[in-house]
Amino acid sequence: MTDTPSESILVTGATGTQGGAVARALVRAKFSVKALVRDPRTAQAQALASLGVELVEGDFDDVQSLEAAMDKVQGVYSVQMPPHPDDQDREVRTGLRLLEAAYRADVRTFVHSSVARAGDQTNFVGWDAGRWWKRYWESKSEVNSAIAERGLQHWVILKPAMIMENFLPPKVHGMYPTLAQGKIATAILPDTRLDMIAANDIASFAVAAFRDPARFNGQCIDLAAASLTMEEVASTLSIGTGRQVLAQSLTEEMARAQGNSAGLVSSQVWDNVEGYKVDIHAAKSWGIPLTSFEQWVDAHSEALKAVIGEKVDSAEPGR
Repeated sequence: MTDTPSESILVTGATGTQGGAVARALVRAKFSVKALVRDPRTAQAQALASLGVELVEGDFDDVQSLEAAMDKVQGVYSVQMPPHPDDQDREVRTGLRLLEAAYRADVRTFVHSSVARAGDQTNFVGWDAGRWWKRYWESKSEVNSAIAERGLQHWVILKPAMIMENFLPPKVHGMYPTLAQGKIATAILPDTRLDMIAANDIASFAVAAFRDPARFNGQCIDLAAASLTMEEVASTLSIGTGRQVLAQSLTEEMARAQGNSAGLVSSQVWDNVEGYKVDIHAAKSWGIPLTSFEQWVDAHSEALKAVIGEKVDSAEPGR
């Protein structure tokens, strides 16, 4: 596929972190971009429209809207919301509906965003004991398998680790609620390393796959650019923003008391026990530049300053 404007790519999740980064990167690469949006009147949707993105109103649960969105589309970027307590089948249902619509439309290239370790979950410590969020991992794995088996012309599955943008609003308020007080208080152990990737790097891989689908066809690519302890994360945030940030490692009970949800604490314990285990050297071998956490912090320093605020908690870091 060439990068001429006549090549049209449909981006799902375009008003979110990943999809938005992909849509903007495709525009910069001179593709013609469509964005599937529920409400084209939102500020996020209008920001995309101002860049020349065509807004297509639709919904994953409206098959006719998906089929209409596929009109004259050569590529699709796929990303779905994970299961919800009130809708455990959401990711599988919506992922498969998008996949089937793309297949019927004979879309040339299907790029799907999943998560590192999806498909390896039965090897997790404590998996059979129900220690982790089974439906999350099973949903990711089921959609990935369906894509690989569907018989698309070209497909690639990107499997990012934690996204660096989780340190920015709105995600930061749920992921790291104590950062506003100048500390990252989690159940992550001091020696645990967290694999991370910038949303723009995910977008760079997506653009590369749309440009050269034969090279990426059939690949499942784990993505991370950095593997840092929380102390290293805090130090980088401090240096990049000029605001002191402390890393505090807590027991599970203490982490919940600090404002971390039970599900979030469980994911932090998973980081200690399992983690994403991305081979960063393998990710770099594709020849696509990756963003270090230092570079990412520098690029978002003003937004991070607004998150951290002026006040710093004087408490010493925990164990």
